[in-house]
Amino acid sequence: MAKPARPDRHRTLALAGPTASGKTAAALAIAARHNAEIISVDSALVYRHMDIGTAKPTAQELASVPHHLIDIREPTQSYSAAEFAADATRLIGEIHSRGRVALLVGGTMLYFKALFEGLDPLPRADTTLRAELDAQAARLGWPAMHAELARVDPVTAARLAPADSQRIQRALEVHRLTGQPLSSFHTGRSVRDDVPPLISLEPVDRAWLHERIARRFDAMLADGLIDEVKALRARGDLQPQMTSMRCVGYRQTWETLDGDHPMAELRDRGIYATRQLAKRQITWLRSMPQRIVVACDAPDAQSQVLAKAQELLT
Repeated sequence: MAKPARPDRHRTLALAGPTASGKTAAALAIAARHNAEIISVDSALVYRHMDIGTAKPTAQELASVPHHLIDIREPTQSYSAAEFAADATRLIGEIHSRGRVALLVGGTMLYFKALFEGLDPLPRADTTLRAELDAQAARLGWPAMHAELARVDPVTAARLAPADSQRIQRALEVHRLTGQPLSSFHTGRSVRDDVPPLISLEPVDRAWLHERIARRFDAMLADGLIDEVKALRARGDLQPQMTSMRCVGYRQTWETLDGDHPMAELRDRGIYATRQLAKRQITWLRSMPQRIVVACDAPDAQSQVLAKAQELLT
């Protein structure tokens, strides 16, 4: 007797993990084996002309498997978690209609949250208010802004590092626009009944991940990250406070080119910022009890991922 077809949620799989955990290689292996199309869950890969610092898949990798939500915005443009959730939902349906598996891959945990749980409506960005917050931060420093956030929204402040300027600014912006803490908008109510299974690549030994992060940032520098940022600056339409230029690696390089920090410190600053990003990503993942953990530092990590995917998709 033929095995009954599983519902669509079993034809969708999510693969998450911190930066440099091996998601790209694992995703390509899953896609090749299961006739999948990849939906990028990455807030940096949406931007065109930002290839080296985002560790964007190579042209060969992009050609080997259909990819979605990569190179869909100019660096001057915004792309919200709500937009991602709408685009990913549409794409999942289109991929299923082609008889293929939808494979969600990335490390932007807010995007996963938006897709899995939904987000309460938030006010749109206010450029004037953001400029005021930037000016205040320039006078007082971001740790002082974090302290202000702790007074008005202790829940959000508790999960943000004192130097996480982008998220601190957004939380303060929401509070000043609405009078309500950002945490009050994140109700965590589930709005989907078809949340796909989630495989999570997480290191047992953080030192393994830190070494991978260092090697990858060294490779980015060798491949021309500084020249890439110089070309972006030369466009004349980008500013350091834009979301795209706050991406890890780009922000540190831009500040170095501005003369805010010595060139000799760029490597260490970039590696440190990437490690902090990975720490935040792992914290997010650990708040997702449904995840299926695979140790990304295990010698057979990719084989384990493929075995889990086989179990979940067949």
